[in-house]
Amino acid sequence: MSESKNSPLRLEIVREPGSEGLPLPSYATPGAAGLDLYAAILEGEEIVLEPGKRALVTTGLRIAVPLGYEAQIRARSGLAIKHGIGLVNAPGTIDSDYRGVVQVILINWGDSPFTIRRGDRIAQMVLSSVASAVLVECAELSGTERGEGGFGSTGVRDSSIP
Repeated sequence: MSESKNSPLRLEIVREPGSEGLPLPSYATPGAAGLDLYAAILEGEEIVLEPGKRALVTTGLRIAVPLGYEAQIRARSGLAIKHGIGLVNAPGTIDSDYRGVVQVILINWGDSPFTIRRGDRIAQMVLSSVASAVLVECAELSGTERGEGGFGSTGVRDSSIP
C-alpha cells in the first residue's frame, strides 16, 4: 500500500486581544488529526465548571475556513475519560463563511467540579471537506436492504457471534 501525503490546507488565523502569548492551535503529534485549542481566559482568572453545568470558553481566535471545508470542534478524549468533560454540540461546526471568535461549549458530565485556566487545552479542531447538495424531490426513494428500519433496527449483537 502506497502512502500519500495530503498537502496542508492554508488556514488564516487572527488573534483577538487577550490571546497574546498563547500558542496557536497545534497538532500534538505528527499523526494527530486534530489541532489542540487553548482557553484564552484572562490571566489569573478561571472557570469552575460544576457537574451538569456548561460554559462558553473562548479561544481568542478567529479563523477563515476555506470554501468547501468546515472546522469541526471536538472533545479531547483525555478530558472526557478523566474528568467527564465534553462538548454540548459535539462536534461543533465552524462554517467557511463564519469569521467570529471560535468559542467552545464545554459541559461537565462528571461528578466533580472541573477548573479551566488560561492556556488549558480544551478541545480539538479537525478540518474536513464538505459536499454541497442539490435537493431533488421524488415520489419515492430507491430501496435498500434496511429500508425504513430506524433506531436499533439492526440489533445489538451480530447473530454470527457465538
